[in-house]
Amino acid sequence: MNRAFSRKKDKTWMHTPEALSKHYIPYNAKFLGSTEVEQPKGTEVVRDAVRKLKFARHIKKSEGQKIPKVELQISIYGVKILEPKTKEVQHNCQLHRISFCADDKTDKRIFTFICKDSESNKHLCYVFDSEKCAEEITLTIGQAFDLAYRKFLESGGKDVETRKQIAGLQKRIQDLETENMELKNKVQDLESQLRTTQVSTSPAGTRTPKSPSTDIFDMVPFSPVSHVSSTPTRNGTQPPPVPSRATEIKRDLFGAEPFDPFNCGAGDFPPDIQSKLDEMQEGFKMGLTLEGTVFCLDPLDSRC
Repeated sequence: MNRAFSRKKDKTWMHTPEALSKHYIPYNAKFLGSTEVEQPKGTEVVRDAVRKLKFARHIKKSEGQKIPKVELQISIYGVKILEPKTKEVQHNCQLHRISFCADDKTDKRIFTFICKDSESNKHLCYVFDSEKCAEEITLTIGQAFDLAYRKFLESGGKDVETRKQIAGLQKRIQDLETENMELKNKVQDLESQLRTTQVSTSPAGTRTPKSPSTDIFDMVPFSPVSHVSSTPTRNGTQPPPVPSRATEIKRDLFGAEPFDPFNCGAGDFPPDIQSKLDEMQEGFKMGLTLEGTVFCLDPLDSRC
């Protein structure tokens, strides 16, 4: 049962949208650990992972080791797992990478979610023990996912980091355009000065014969119909070409057509930005499945 949308329609979300958008919701829990799973969704998938991790914790507990406590911080930016005293972030799970979340409907303590690892791209199942808050935490993750997906669509698919990168590229293009215009104006000024010098140094009514290919400084005369790159500068280098204004009219300053998060070509953004947007789009479109299931099926599972 996908409770993310049925709960939303019934207006029984646990928190206000502002609480998850501007702040985060903290929860205390015990962290049983994480383990790799083969599928991004499925009750049997998480049930096997819970059994595996609970058995490992049972062995460690018999050896005198305690289950570590953690703090969960849930917001539209993800689910952070922190050490409660030092606030050191142990894991940072982005919401578009979380595909499945489930709580134990028998004892209200165990909950788990599956998240795709950002580095290895493997699906990892995280398992927690929370005193009577498992269902509430599951619903909070579901609500945060729903709000994050809405924010992704409203912002045109551009997150904060993408906006920064685009702004940097736009500034760079503006600087290059300004530099090109300055070089063009300098060339025109120099050519005007050369023409003025030629007229003032020649006797009235006479013209000094010169080679049609060079001026008095052995430079190719400036022609308004010739391309700027064909006029060498005094150090022998060529100024960069001036970009065509006709092309800029059809596209924005960044060189891209208007962005559509669900209908964009691979050339709209640099590869690193485009791949990140594609990943977020794919993750959100997969959706988040919330389920209440039974994990505790035998005495060993009943307590950690």
